[in-house]
Amino acid sequence: MRAIVYTGPKSVKVAEVPDPRIEAPDDALVRVTLSAICGTDLHLVSGRFAGVQPGTVLGHEFVGEVLEAGPAVQRFRPGDRVMGSDFTACGRCRWCERGDHWECERRAVFGAGGAFGTALGGAQAELLRVPLADTTLAPVPTGCSDDAAIFIGDNLAAGWVAVERGALVPGESVAILGGGSIGQLTALSAQAAGAGMIVVVEPNAERRAFAQAHGSIAVTPHEAPALVKRLTGGDGADLVVDCVGGNAALKAALGLVRRRGRVVSTGMHGESSFDFPAGRGFNDELTLTFALGDSIRLRSRLVALIKGRVLDPSVVIDRRVGLQGVPEAYADFAAQKVLKVVIDPQD
Repeated sequence: MRAIVYTGPKSVKVAEVPDPRIEAPDDALVRVTLSAICGTDLHLVSGRFAGVQPGTVLGHEFVGEVLEAGPAVQRFRPGDRVMGSDFTACGRCRWCERGDHWECERRAVFGAGGAFGTALGGAQAELLRVPLADTTLAPVPTGCSDDAAIFIGDNLAAGWVAVERGALVPGESVAILGGGSIGQLTALSAQAAGAGMIVVVEPNAERRAFAQAHGSIAVTPHEAPALVKRLTGGDGADLVVDCVGGNAALKAALGLVRRRGRVVSTGMHGESSFDFPAGRGFNDELTLTFALGDSIRLRSRLVALIKGRVLDPSVVIDRRVGLQGVPEAYADFAAQKVLKVVIDPQD
């Protein structure tokens, strides 16, 4: 089959790779009808992750059709239209029973090599093996398009969990660092949850314009501290969400939050430590937490919001490509020339 593989730092290509097959009774084989490029993919192809080796098939966002189901799969049959989580979980361990699927000991992340544990083939491919299919997959219901469903597996789940973990109260102010796909979907999630004011902090002018056109106030990082202070009467934002990752973003987020405010980071972090201002944290009673989107836990709610037309995550899509167009799309995505790329692997 054809797939997108990592070939070296910041380099990907279309390649012929062996077809995946059923390897365990609870596996399903899926024909991928829609995949996507995520900001996490850019981190993974940067060359900074030892677990990502040349030849790794990339991608963790997908919608597709079940071609074959192992004998232990109970929920799905060939022909079923499905969407996937970006990682697998067993659904039965103590972590899964608590709704903490990311902590499942059988977790594996699609298309990330060994960066997060067990290596698993990626979804930027014509076919995909899905372990633990009864938990990892979900039906795509009537009233939810493939364009919307693909975001439930990662980007929208990450945006929604930031609002959820930040305990947003209707009417509160929110500042969001980063106007990429997750940042924009965090803003839409905050709107759906009743935020009173949303400020998206983003250096890219086109992404600021997108945020402004979809109900947020957009500002450059340089202008953000003064604007947030002015709009909140000098207090700072009630909730600040970091959708960028890294120590610089965490520091910037702490610079925007009010006393007794909350900072939630959904950005990807690779540093081993962060110099947290503990004195200020204590005196101002700050909360700093990290959150990963868990579509397995959240997808029923997210589907309901989409079907009810409360939010439409597909608005962030601004490029569609077949597999041959993916290498160029990776380069343009890294250069912030596009906001969200979706892929038709069958094209």
